[in-house]
Amino acid sequence: MDAQNHGGSDGIDPADQWVLNPETGTYELCLDGPPAPRSHGGSRHGARASSAHGDGGGEGADATAPARVPRQRSRRDPSVPGTGPAPGRRRRRRGARRKALLWTGGTLAAALVGTSTYAYYWYQRLDGNISTVDVGDVGSDTVLGDGPVNILIIGNDVRVGKGNEAYGNRSNVTGHADTTLLFHIAEDRSNVTVVSIPRDLMTKIPDCETRQPGGAVEVIAGSDVPTRFNESFGVNGRDPGCTMRTVEGITDLEVDHFMMFDFNAVKTLSTAVGGVKVCLKKPVKDLDGGTGLDLPTGESRIAGEDALSFLRNRHGLKNESDLDRIEMQQQFVASMMRQLKEDTLSSPTKMLDVAEAATNALTVDKGIGSAAKLVTLARELGKIDLKNITLMTVPVIDNPDEPTPVTVVLHPAEAPKLFGMMQSDVSFTEVKKKQKAAKDEQAALLEGPRAEASAVRVDLTNGGAPSGSARAVLEWLRDAKGVSKSGNAGNAPEGVARTTLEYAPDQADQARTLADLMGLPASALKPGAKDAAGTEPMKLVLGADFKEAGTPVAAPTKVDVRQSRADEGECPG
Repeated sequence: MDAQNHGGSDGIDPADQWVLNPETGTYELCLDGPPAPRSHGGSRHGARASSAHGDGGGEGADATAPARVPRQRSRRDPSVPGTGPAPGRRRRRRGARRKALLWTGGTLAAALVGTSTYAYYWYQRLDGNISTVDVGDVGSDTVLGDGPVNILIIGNDVRVGKGNEAYGNRSNVTGHADTTLLFHIAEDRSNVTVVSIPRDLMTKIPDCETRQPGGAVEVIAGSDVPTRFNESFGVNGRDPGCTMRTVEGITDLEVDHFMMFDFNAVKTLSTAVGGVKVCLKKPVKDLDGGTGLDLPTGESRIAGEDALSFLRNRHGLKNESDLDRIEMQQQFVASMMRQLKEDTLSSPTKMLDVAEAATNALTVDKGIGSAAKLVTLARELGKIDLKNITLMTVPVIDNPDEPTPVTVVLHPAEAPKLFGMMQSDVSFTEVKKKQKAAKDEQAALLEGPRAEASAVRVDLTNGGAPSGSARAVLEWLRDAKGVSKSGNAGNAPEGVARTTLEYAPDQADQARTLADLMGLPASALKPGAKDAAGTEPMKLVLGADFKEAGTPVAAPTKVDVRQSRADEGECPG
């Protein structure tokens, strides 16, 4: 039975039966009410359907709006007794009023259906533009779940494809993670922390599963020794999921989604927003360095090739390094945020231009791989005040293993503080508020029964605390606190920045007691999924943040790193 016949049989207009499903971003025929949202089984890392890159076929999309949504039909039926006109003037006047109402209602209905059809057309068109990558079990299958959300923005330096051919070595057919920013969206959606990760950061890249075009899973070997971060994508077939796993290893944060863009994306997006304002303290000229950038002191509005040159250029900057370039990139990103929030969002025409450019330019994971999901994400970000968006670079130092350093490594003291604050969801713009929230979170986590100290079973390892700490804590727990079932498991396999306590669900009462004794913050507690086997002990790893027995292990609240705000950037008058 077709939709119109079904609609006519029960008095429901067919156009009212086509409903936008926010999960899929498409209009669906719904005969029994709105479509139910998909269940994710409560899992933050749900399984995804196995498919590879989308075809991104929006470029040749038909500009004619589709006619799949049924038209509104009149509900009047002259064949039904009592609906036809009757003799007499008053009857004609009543009929005239009814006719006027029907004309008005019909016009309104036509406008509503026209709007729905237009929206449907644009959602379908934008969905057709989007390219997706199945990153397997890394990431989240929901747009914005409970808790903080971490989104990785990857700038790919691929030299092939539309708009990318004029920038160097064309043998680079996959590209690398040339520019990477981690967006940390706070749980209460009040603030965002944007952290740039240098491409020349030396780090270990883990093994990662990649989905092949035919659906097969191939494990790409990681690096046995530290290598450049930018090799987490493109090298040996690594996909964006490999970069997500690498960032998780660096930060100990779960990365929920990724967005990847290439050179051409910068050109099209900067043009779609009408250009991006940048402010320079001194002129930048790179006439011989490859980018051709030539900008004066003060404010300039850049788009297209100039915008790309601005992001790629290092020549004429303080040290002509990647870290200098990152500062320029952060200025550009903050300015684009201002442009979108203050100008573009208020103009439907500009919004469609930006949406068209963005969906054609970006590659994303399947968790946000539809126009409706990207709109949901954009709306949430659009609510955040620009003054509460903080940009910074991961704290690094020159690589001490290189006589003439060309790469960098994590700052041993400041990087753990930054990651600790992000793990505790501490805002860089509302620290006091977040400190209170962190305490409330810890109180909630520690709510419940506590075991006797004599019932606590725990093994200690030293993962970066001062030498002898595990032995000292073990003696302190046994002699001063009555934790007799504790043992020293020696050194951890790898050094860790932060102290952690791993425990099983049926050991939660023991974990609460030990947390009280040690002064552990909520972020240090790592509950597992399975109950302990027999008398299996909990695992306490003393990290670099541990000082001495009896001194609480507090979550960091500040870090020594250069910061900027998204609302800053206006040139001095």
